[in-house]
Amino acid sequence: MYIPKYYEMKDYENIKDFITANNFATIVTNHGSTPTASHLPLNIKEREDSLYLSGHFAKANKQWQTIDGNDKILIIFSGAHGYISSTWYETEDVPTWDYQSVHAYGTGQLLNEEQLKKELSMLLNRYESNHLNGATWENLSEKTKQQIKGIIGFKVKVDKLEAAYKLSQNRSQNDKENIMKELKQTGKPLNSLLADVIKDQQ
Repeated sequence: MYIPKYYEMKDYENIKDFITANNFATIVTNHGSTPTASHLPLNIKEREDSLYLSGHFAKANKQWQTIDGNDKILIIFSGAHGYISSTWYETEDVPTWDYQSVHAYGTGQLLNEEQLKKELSMLLNRYESNHLNGATWENLSEKTKQQIKGIIGFKVKVDKLEAAYKLSQNRSQNDKENIMKELKQTGKPLNSLLADVIKDQQ
């Protein structure tokens, strides 16, 4: 990923927190010479000083066949983003787009059924454990659990992380204050979130 020096993020803990918070990711592999991609919720965890990303494909999604032993997997995480008008600057310049993006590169491995159950339990606990009688793995009926036969689990050991946070770092403080104000005034939730992220990065 091309990252101008203004926007390169190297803080590992910050990057890990970002991908954990934005875990609906795009996984990219090649099927022969053709790129293929899927959009999946992922678990993020560390083990023995290594970072692992894990999830599952529908068995009908043939991308799972490109995973095992593949050391050229790309997983893309995206955060807040939005259009920045140059009319929000003190002096004339070109418009741009602010965004957050992390690229994770790594090596894939398919999971057996027991490993997949643990991954599903982790994912469901994240989103269901705060619900009364939530749909955690433990609360599912045996009939519902049988749907595990229709999915394929995988994990990716991350070899390299690249992070770009383009959040108007090269603008003056007055410009940044005006950008945040204008983003909020659009009334769009994603723009409001972007304004909050810009403020947090100051």
